[in-house]
Amino acid sequence: MAISIPRGTQDILPGEVETWQLIEEAAQRLCRLYQYQEIRTPIFEHTELFSRGVGDSTDIVQKEMYNFKDRGGRDLTLRPEGTAAVVRSFVEEKMFGYPGQPVKLYYMGPMFRYERPQAGRFRQFVQFGVEALGSNDPAIDAEVISLAMALYRELGLKKLKLVINSLGDAVSRKAHRDALIGHFKPRIGEFCGDCQKRLEKNPLRILDCKQDRDHELMKTAPAIVDYLNGSSRQYFEKVQEYLRELDIPFEVDPNLVRGLDYYNHTAFEIMSEAEGFGAITTLCGGGRYNGLAEELGGPETPGIGFALSIERFIAALKAEKVELPIKREIDCYLVSLGDRAKDLTVGLLQQLRKEGISAERDYLGRKLKAQFKAADRLGARFVAVLGEDELDKGVINLKNMETGEQTEAELASFVEKFREQLG
Repeated sequence: MAISIPRGTQDILPGEVETWQLIEEAAQRLCRLYQYQEIRTPIFEHTELFSRGVGDSTDIVQKEMYNFKDRGGRDLTLRPEGTAAVVRSFVEEKMFGYPGQPVKLYYMGPMFRYERPQAGRFRQFVQFGVEALGSNDPAIDAEVISLAMALYRELGLKKLKLVINSLGDAVSRKAHRDALIGHFKPRIGEFCGDCQKRLEKNPLRILDCKQDRDHELMKTAPAIVDYLNGSSRQYFEKVQEYLRELDIPFEVDPNLVRGLDYYNHTAFEIMSEAEGFGAITTLCGGGRYNGLAEELGGPETPGIGFALSIERFIAALKAEKVELPIKREIDCYLVSLGDRAKDLTVGLLQQLRKEGISAERDYLGRKLKAQFKAADRLGARFVAVLGEDELDKGVINLKNMETGEQTEAELASFVEKFREQLG
């Protein structure tokens, strides 16, 4: 009986993986420019990290986490997102004591959520994210947003919409929280069970409910912007000012709330407006999470970050029909005729590769015509033919596959001369 792949996962095959590599390389390159350093955290963590860090009222913690007990009876969870683990490491490794502040980090790797698989949404997915810890400057909010926008733009996405909001400081959020409870409580029985549970615990999460999003009370719910105190409003205005300075268009959406409990002040999402992209348009989300480090046992440390799904990035590229500059060719394919030539190409192939030349040879004992077809499938720029006649003369025949031009080269100096020809 054949074993199939688990539901909600995918194999990323040759021919597809090159797109992933291009995105990953672009993300790493941008992070170097912005001075964000890579951090790698475990794929599983103690369950408490996410119940405390992400919030036990969230769908992620309540419904979507892959939890298990190890042989020691410890409660562990496959990481559903990256921020909590990064902040846990920041606290545990005492990065708050580093001389270079703020600490600017990025991560990239698989995350796991048990949810209904659909287009662009998987149970194992790859997330790229950045976190900047240690600064209350609204300029770093703008920097984090600009990094995300720069990555999308660099790879050719144009139909993007940036939406921002402010969730305010603790004082503003409490005033808004009280207003939300007063608004929903008289008719909370008309909402789903999850929303009824959230009413007293975290009423802001009601606004993010997909089941009740068309309820009339959703449209008239108090907006957080009406409850921002002076300092929160000033902070939000400064973030907007910096975004304009960076020439990044945006819209303010007072109904934007993020799905994780740790957000405050700036919250944002980047969406695709490409035709046919799908009902779920969000590509990237993030915001400020002052207080998360303290929740995980560290000192008072402001922070801001974002995370994006590589799968949804690729879906947006396909929706906009973006052709990525992926190199699928090789420099040289060695065609051999006869046992002596076949044996010699083993060492010759290695010499080419040592010189940084991408090269391949036949391993199936194919005839001349079939070897040329193999070279063509690989997109070989040149084919080097070595047979008995060439060996006797101490030469190798080189064919330019684009122009059809053929030349002979001394076998002893072929690798060196070929490297010069490639430039």
